[in-house]
Amino acid sequence: MIGITKKFELGDGREVTIETGKLAKQADGSAVVRMGDTMVLATVCCKKEAAENTDFMPLQVEYQEKYAAVGRFPGGFFKRESRPSEYEILIARLVDRALRPLFPNDFHAETQVLVTLISGDKNNLPDALACLAASSALSVSDIPFLGPISEVRVGRIEGRLVINPTVQEMENSDIDMIVAASLENIMMVEGEMKEISEADMVEALNFAHEAIKIQCQAQLDLAAMVEKANPKRIYCHENNDEELRELVHKTTYNKVYAIAKAQTTKNERSDAFEAILNEFLETIPEEEREEKTPLVKRYYHDVEYDAMRNMILNDRTRLDGRDLDQIRPIWIETDYLPSAHGSAIFTRGETQSLTTCTLGTKLDEQTIDGAVIEGSSRFILHYNFPPFSVGEVKRVGSAGRREIGHGNLAHRALKPMIPFDSPDFPYTVRIVSDILESNGSSSMATVCAGTLALLDCGVKILKPVSGIAMGLITDEKTGKYAILSDILGDEDHLGDMDFKVCGTKDGITACQMDIKINGLSSEIMAEALEQARKGRLHILDKINEAMPESREDYKPFVPRIVQIIIPKDFIGAVIGPAGKIIQEMQRETNTVINIEEKDGMGYVDVAAANLEDIKRAIAKIKLITTVPEVGEVYDGVVKNIQAFGAFVEFLPNTDGLLHVSEIAYKRIENVTDVLKEGDEIKVKLVAIDDKGKYKLSHKALLPKPEGWVDAPPRERPQRGERPQRGEYRGENRGEHRGGHNHRPHRN
Repeated sequence: MIGITKKFELGDGREVTIETGKLAKQADGSAVVRMGDTMVLATVCCKKEAAENTDFMPLQVEYQEKYAAVGRFPGGFFKRESRPSEYEILIARLVDRALRPLFPNDFHAETQVLVTLISGDKNNLPDALACLAASSALSVSDIPFLGPISEVRVGRIEGRLVINPTVQEMENSDIDMIVAASLENIMMVEGEMKEISEADMVEALNFAHEAIKIQCQAQLDLAAMVEKANPKRIYCHENNDEELRELVHKTTYNKVYAIAKAQTTKNERSDAFEAILNEFLETIPEEEREEKTPLVKRYYHDVEYDAMRNMILNDRTRLDGRDLDQIRPIWIETDYLPSAHGSAIFTRGETQSLTTCTLGTKLDEQTIDGAVIEGSSRFILHYNFPPFSVGEVKRVGSAGRREIGHGNLAHRALKPMIPFDSPDFPYTVRIVSDILESNGSSSMATVCAGTLALLDCGVKILKPVSGIAMGLITDEKTGKYAILSDILGDEDHLGDMDFKVCGTKDGITACQMDIKINGLSSEIMAEALEQARKGRLHILDKINEAMPESREDYKPFVPRIVQIIIPKDFIGAVIGPAGKIIQEMQRETNTVINIEEKDGMGYVDVAAANLEDIKRAIAKIKLITTVPEVGEVYDGVVKNIQAFGAFVEFLPNTDGLLHVSEIAYKRIENVTDVLKEGDEIKVKLVAIDDKGKYKLSHKALLPKPEGWVDAPPRERPQRGERPQRGEYRGENRGEHRGGHNHRPHRN
């Protein structure tokens, strides 16, 4: 049989298979991971040599879903897969963030990892398998890799932690977290929760890690069976000059340390560091300067790394002079933009977000048309990071992976607190965060500004949400470590951890963690989470000071939406043939009307700029959906006139007979003497006969003439009581014929 396979169980009887050697054999490494009917193919290719003067790891990770994998056609005119969706980008980021720290520091060959969904079922999501497939492909290749690693989804259903729960199970889960880890350490975390505690989060992480260890061992067993994976390729991507490295360190370290300790602003510190570098480059002979500059810059970066980390560990202070757990100064302004539905400025230190909130109707929902995930979303959050926010000049294009990833984190943090389940809130919500300044934690500023914009808009959110980014500096030799609250950009870049935690006063709603070191104990994790909780509460206090509660009402120009529920059978009547009735109703009332069938009923959302228009539209809808009741009075329109009376439309598409005797108390010879088609007339529904026909009266609404006596109702004999022909007779036929009931013959 072609191919090598390795199988393991998740712990609940479900089996996962890793296969290599069957597909994509010309790649440096390939693997297929299968769980249920979901299959993911990962390939990895790597150039033999690194590009000249490359001092970083040029890693490209892509994830793509094939629509054929689930038996569907792609949308759009071309009917083929094109640019990646946000869901695909987010999965690619999950894999990238987990893999990137696990390549050797001196390995700089361009490497490409492609992960493809080739078969999918609706109950086993592929995102929890993508990293396992990518790591397996790297493990069976000859590419240097410090793995293996794997990712799992961890959920909690009715208090029970579950690895890679099904889509059905996730509907009842209060945790949705993707965790990546090696055999020894947790490397990456991303997820959303329903206000869980810090202790619950640590428990979920440890539970996920135990499952990942089994998957890592399976990869090691698989790699042992693959010839080209043993040994890894030999490479040389760096030519170092140790004398120059020592000279750079000796000449610049103390100067850099002094600048790091000087408590300057971001731009002042950056300019000072650059001046030290340029000063050193001037000492190199001009004929050698161009050749040695790339090496000098690499070694100088190492000096900055060591000096700033040592300053924090030794002096227990930060680059801007703060204590380790101190939050930067915060200032807030709401209702800044007069024409926006809701707006807020949130500034923390040198990080600033201007965020808007816009409310829309169901027609504004975002359509999700992925190969695996379909549907719509009533909550949209966009994060923008223009180059001026960091004082740079760059090409401005569409949103990049970073913007999509940061926006997704803020989206997860805020979504549980927006009252989408409330019938009083039928809106679609769009939040846009524009980062105007950035020096760390701009995604967390988005969460805080998003909360404020929602409150300014008048949305009755369940609880305010804030976010904080935590950092970590460690020294393996001495065992020293420092946990940093509200990290700066430099502390993120030069630190060992970027741990973003969002939540309310009662628990965590979202988190994102990336770790750059080989080890993070549960004790340090718990300490970081507790420090993050205190920082989160401090920021929530600032939010509550600025906006204690949401606006009492929406601003005048915010569209009002009123929802009514109608019987399912009336949906077609409201819409009308080819949408004629609903379109005419929208034109006449200046409203937007949307109808959705749900739970056997029709949910009608009526939106307009003012409540009067909404009331007019709802009145029209109620006329259409009203069931006629005997005794009720209606405003009718004469539609057709006959000799015996008029047919009056007293409800939309509902006619009744107004008999000539029911028009007035006086005798009317010709109906046309008093009525004509198109006349409006009040009528009372007096009866509904056995055939469902409606009998109307206008006379019943008029004052009775003086002395008028209503005739007693005629009683019709029941079936069988009426005499049959030739059956009812007196003593003789003549007696009967001569009675007073005799009807004379007509001449």
